[in-house]
Amino acid sequence: MSQRINVAELAPEAYRSFGAVEGFLLSSGLPHSTIELVKLRVSQINGCGFCVDMHSRDLKKAGESDERLWSVAAWREAPYYTPAERAALALAEEATRLADREAVPDEVWRQAAEHYDEKELATLVVAIAMINAWNRIGVATRLAPVG
Repeated sequence: MSQRINVAELAPEAYRSFGAVEGFLLSSGLPHSTIELVKLRVSQINGCGFCVDMHSRDLKKAGESDERLWSVAAWREAPYYTPAERAALALAEEATRLADREAVPDEVWRQAAEHYDEKELATLVVAIAMINAWNRIGVATRLAPVG
């Protein structure tokens, strides 16, 4: 499959704005590994090959173990994640699969709130929203992994 259009070239202002949000996420204080694990899991759910490839590579470069990378799709059953990471991944899944239910369940939110303060939760919600937006761009335009 070939890429349909290049959104970065055709809508550079939007890409710069997305980049500014990514800059915010990097400087937010939320653990970078948590943000990247969330991005990887959401990208898996959304079927964005470009983003799965990119975030897997970014995590590997940051020193993540192969076990954590390989098992993020099955994080509930894998022993490699902290309780805080599990809460972030649960929130990410629920906020990504909104069509499957009415809203993010209170229990999932409560568990996330046990590990993250309100500012961190807000940042986590922004990170989840951003990767969902990136995934939609990647999937809609057939953005291919660069390998």
